[in-house]
Amino acid sequence: MDKSLLIPIGADHAGVELKELIIAHYSEQGYSFHDYGTYSKDSIDYPDFGHPVATHVEANPGVIGIVICGSGNGINMTVNKHQDIRSALCWTEEIAALARQHNDANIIALPARFVDSELAIKMVNLFLTTEFEGGRHAKRVNKIACK
Repeated sequence: MDKSLLIPIGADHAGVELKELIIAHYSEQGYSFHDYGTYSKDSIDYPDFGHPVATHVEANPGVIGIVICGSGNGINMTVNKHQDIRSALCWTEEIAALARQHNDANIIALPARFVDSELAIKMVNLFLTTEFEGGRHAKRVNKIACK
């Protein structure tokens, strides 16, 4: 992803620490973020932070978003309700790479309670730098939307 584009990021209370770590790490690498929150460990509802990330990605083709909650499931389900979003719940480096290569995923969902910070950083790196292969995968991706 082009480093000049803002990366939208959002997390619930379970993912706030991982969100802050990702922002700090990738800001040092030259990336910029639009942080949709949350900003504390106080219990909140993940859709309140997932929907703004999905809306940002929909409005800005080529942008990749990051969402985080405890299991990754709730926030992933939330963003995937948006028509032009293909969010992938990732827990290994290979899944993160394949989500981009084969599925042209535009949001990565991370399970904060199930991946350590080192793995999360590696997965985000792969997600930001891996290109969609197109070809036979494009036909499949084009069949995902229910338009």
